[in-house]
Amino acid sequence: MTSNAPAFDPNKYKTTTREQWQTAAEAWDRWGPTLNKWLGAATDTMLDMAGIESGQHVLDVAAGAGEQTIVTARRLGPTGSILATDISPNILMFAENAAIRAGLKNVKTQVMDGENLELPDNTFDAVLSRVGLIYFPDQQRALTGMKRVLKPGGRVGAITYSTPDKNEFFSVPVSIIRQRANLPPPLPGQPGPFSLGGRGVLEAALNKAGFRDIRVQLVSSPLRLASAEECVRFERESFGALHQMLAGVPESERPSVWDEILQKLRSFESAEGFIGPCEMVVAIGIK
Repeated sequence: MTSNAPAFDPNKYKTTTREQWQTAAEAWDRWGPTLNKWLGAATDTMLDMAGIESGQHVLDVAAGAGEQTIVTARRLGPTGSILATDISPNILMFAENAAIRAGLKNVKTQVMDGENLELPDNTFDAVLSRVGLIYFPDQQRALTGMKRVLKPGGRVGAITYSTPDKNEFFSVPVSIIRQRANLPPPLPGQPGPFSLGGRGVLEAALNKAGFRDIRVQLVSSPLRLASAEECVRFERESFGALHQMLAGVPESERPSVWDEILQKLRSFESAEGFIGPCEMVVAIGIK
């Protein structure tokens, strides 16, 4: 049987992704406290595993609005530094402003494609990417670039979602939108939220890129919010991947898609509020 789905176009995908983050930048920054509570444990685990300490020079790839950049910068202290990069100029503006508000002078920002790191070889003690690598069309190119800019013995650290069944706060909306937009399942190697989540997949990607002494840890990261309505608002305002998929649904039908998502997510409400199942994969490798 022949699929009528259009072939995946990485250049178009990247352009669309950049435009979406340009639009969602303000919301991603505004939801920063939620991100900190939700992903704080996974972020701390990555920083510990990567050996982040005072005085180091670190690269943050796909840094977004910089919430994890700020956390890292505080560990590095005044003798260290962190360069936050992202494909979206708008979102990096929020990262820069966050560093200023925090009184941190060891943070710099630079607009840059994570698959094309225009930086010198052997420059950084560590390269980090939190929930960014999964959305790169050419993940191997990104990883080999990260390895190139690391000093010998430097470490890469990455955080990704694990599998859909462990991340229903996100996989439920993805599944509903995919069905309503008549989208085929993602092909192996195609970017997406769960593209590196299977057992051994992230480890294999790091190994293929030439990293050694790879370690992987799973971190339970439930998304705790007041209600399912707040979760939908968070995802609707901030999750570019959902909007990219939703483009295949007629605009007049989109409100009903979000209504269906809300009804499904209500199953994660209790007297304690909304607790969305989420599990992150944290991995490090050494150059």
